[in-house]
Amino acid sequence: MELTGSQIVMECLLEQGVDTVFGYPGGAIMPVYDALYQYGDRIQHILTAHEQGASHAADGYARSSGRVGVCFATSGPGATNLVTGIATAYMDSSPVVFITCNVNEHLIGKDSFQEVDIVGIAMPITKSTYLVRDVTQIADVMREAFAVARGGRPGPVLIDIVRNVTLDSCEFESLPVEEHAGSGRLAALLRRASHGLEAPEVDPADIEQLLEMIGAAQKPLVICGGGVVRARAEEQFREFVEMIDAPVAITVMGGGGFTSMNPLATGMIGMHGSQASNHAVDRCDLLISVGCRFSDRVGLQFNTFAQNAKIVQIDIDRAEINKNVETDHHIIGDAKVVLSLLNAQLRDARGSEGGTYNHKAWKDEVFSFPTETEYDDGNGTMTPKQVLRKMAEILPAQTVVSTDVGQHQMWAIQHFRFCHPGQLITSGGFGAMGFGLGAALGAKAANPDKTVLHITGDGSFRMNCNELSTEEHYNLPVITCIFNNGTLGMVRQWQHLIFDGRYSQTTLDRGPDFVALANAYGLPGKRITNLDELEEALTEALDLNTGYVLDIAIDSGEMARPMISAGQHVTNFLID
Repeated sequence: MELTGSQIVMECLLEQGVDTVFGYPGGAIMPVYDALYQYGDRIQHILTAHEQGASHAADGYARSSGRVGVCFATSGPGATNLVTGIATAYMDSSPVVFITCNVNEHLIGKDSFQEVDIVGIAMPITKSTYLVRDVTQIADVMREAFAVARGGRPGPVLIDIVRNVTLDSCEFESLPVEEHAGSGRLAALLRRASHGLEAPEVDPADIEQLLEMIGAAQKPLVICGGGVVRARAEEQFREFVEMIDAPVAITVMGGGGFTSMNPLATGMIGMHGSQASNHAVDRCDLLISVGCRFSDRVGLQFNTFAQNAKIVQIDIDRAEINKNVETDHHIIGDAKVVLSLLNAQLRDARGSEGGTYNHKAWKDEVFSFPTETEYDDGNGTMTPKQVLRKMAEILPAQTVVSTDVGQHQMWAIQHFRFCHPGQLITSGGFGAMGFGLGAALGAKAANPDKTVLHITGDGSFRMNCNELSTEEHYNLPVITCIFNNGTLGMVRQWQHLIFDGRYSQTTLDRGPDFVALANAYGLPGKRITNLDELEEALTEALDLNTGYVLDIAIDSGEMARPMISAGQHVTNFLID
């Protein structure tokens, strides 16, 4: 059948099983939105308040569901407003397809109204980019883009289509997604594997070598990274660490890959890692990292990191091996596949009951250190731990939590209980303030039957509070909890500890009144000063099943503890 380029975009979205798109229209992409009008009964579009909100929403949709998120934007400023969201998805390996439209082809390169080279801008922060100048290429590019986004190490892809191509017509034949690998340019791409569409095949010799290293270790430690979450390998990971009886440190991106309630969990690792995790990595004799890229927030001082250990890195992306920390052994492959192979060998070697490794003395040593920060609860103000434990107590166990970036982010990861992949949604690698509310809305759209909690700070919330209009209009009930300490807390903390208390431009002694703001958007809100008020408000929010904003009073001097200065040794705590 003959379709316009815009209609082909819609048909390809349907092929991929896309049911929701986030975006914001404009001149260049108007033909696509005209086609969307015809497909409105099959594809839901959520109009956000800002393109950046749409980008984060598509990302939150992807992270919480494991499916590919989709985002639309127009040319020029519409496209550039996506850049922070694209970079966030790229740093955290989140599969999102961004579709923009540019000016008509004869205007390309002429500094035309709302023209920008978004392909060139996005190239360093995507897995792949495409500029489509021929209507006959749209179907192949769309199919390829989704395969690239979800394949191998996931990540964002950008498709930019010149406006006249969205109006041109050509023959289109629908093709089920399971047949895409055998068609045209995508088949050739798969054969070349130039975009990492398939996880590398695991070398059995690598598995054998790691098993030998495990057998020789007396003090093993395992790191649960974001790769465990992306691969949805939580069961394989749990079985592995329990069979080898090893403590587990969890990265920011690994939250939910291994439940923090498991007795082997030592807490977060790195700059704000627990004493148990950081001392364990310094004292272990074997460190097995699964899906962790050893960023500077984990590795800190790379040349002394795990200085007493043989280091093993398991990762799907060969480029991450030895990039930051030199390894003694590595295995390239999907976390679920590698762990399944290891578990099968361990079961075969040690019987059907799963093995007899026992590292009690080592675990006793590790857990002699605290796994999370203890607070003085007797000073009359709520502590972050009290607030988060009350939230975890009242909210359903499957609650999805999105955060912005700052002290509240660290407190949430330290003290809320994350038990499954997709439960924690946070900007780990890029650290984008303003990420949280858009991501929460995307998570709610993907998981309408789950409670979604947005944990933010008063600084971060100012950057995305316009999306309350999206929340109210589409009835996407998210509970927003603002840790309001009247300051840019994490920056103030550094100013206090490192810059001798010179609080330059971090005091937020200004509006808005967040409760009044919520009311202005048609949502209820409450100011919270004690735990009884918090419990009452959370219960009311659950009963109403509507968007709700809680403005929670936190002392401005409260810090995210522990803390190690950037580039310092992993146990050199500035504060504990």
